[in-house]
Amino acid sequence: LARVRDGRLEDFVREAVVLVARELMEGEISAEVGAELGEVAPEARSTHRNGYRPRAWETRVGEIELAIPKKRSGPAYFPSFLEARRPAEQAIVAVVMEAYVNGVSTRKVDRLVEQLGIAGMSKDRVSAICRGLDERVAAFRERALEGAYPYLWLDAKYVKVRDHGRVVSKALVVAYAVHETGIREVIGLDVGEVESGSFWVEFLRGLKRRGLAGVRLAITDQHEGLKAAVARVLGCAWRRCSVHFTRDMVMHCRRDQRGLVAAALREIFQADDAATATHRVTSVLERLRPVTPKVCELLADAEYDLTAFYAFPREHWTKIRSTNPLERVNKEIRRRTDVVGIFPNDQ
Repeated sequence: LARVRDGRLEDFVREAVVLVARELMEGEISAEVGAELGEVAPEARSTHRNGYRPRAWETRVGEIELAIPKKRSGPAYFPSFLEARRPAEQAIVAVVMEAYVNGVSTRKVDRLVEQLGIAGMSKDRVSAICRGLDERVAAFRERALEGAYPYLWLDAKYVKVRDHGRVVSKALVVAYAVHETGIREVIGLDVGEVESGSFWVEFLRGLKRRGLAGVRLAITDQHEGLKAAVARVLGCAWRRCSVHFTRDMVMHCRRDQRGLVAAALREIFQADDAATATHRVTSVLERLRPVTPKVCELLADAEYDLTAFYAFPREHWTKIRSTNPLERVNKEIRRRTDVVGIFPNDQ
């Protein structure tokens, strides 16, 4: 109590934790041995104690040196409040993992855990702790997909990865879908050497093996290999993202024409129905052909793909006419990859 009054609360709490841990271990080892320390109980005893072994335990009040009792025979005793092969209290492990997942670099995590009373949490050790996330990631990526997913968004971005001593760009692909219950979720992630058609075919086949079914519309950017993979593996309607298309089209114009072209294309994507959209395409082609013939040529070729979403319920149009629903996920990916800079490997 005097220590608390003097402000030495940290030492007091640490010693209290040591005391509680010691008593817990003594109680557990006594139950396993069949006798209390120093007790003579030949009938109930299964083995004898055999000294202690030291073990560091990192807690929220700093590092504690535990003296773990040993047995002379039988399975080795291990305290129930620890996790095998992990010297850190699970709360500390959780903090490190959560910080890492939320975009804190491994070097910054070192400074974070110092504030929790732990020294020596190097970036290598943080990385080792975060390997515990691998099992969770594997379970997430390999989980079974149940029910129908009527809408599917597919996209890829490039990240820098070390590969055999070189830094190369690799495609990180994401599959985002809406379940028939209305819940949106990431259903697939993978890393490929390049965003090729064969890679997309294998990626989509992997989704089907896990149970992906009921896809009515896939929304992507203009990637011929991806478009072909959707038709080959899923056999569903394909929709070209209106946002990507508009961005591509304005690059075929002079700078002073871009506003006009973007506004004309928005008229098509904001029509009241498919018939109105078709009429607006004709109108836009007539107005823009003297100004930007290249845009008109590309628009005429892509008309069906761009207006495919009008065949679906009106209340879904704003979500399925572009890959914007996937943008929130992409922002999180960018935030994390910006922190890492260069990933050490594909995993």
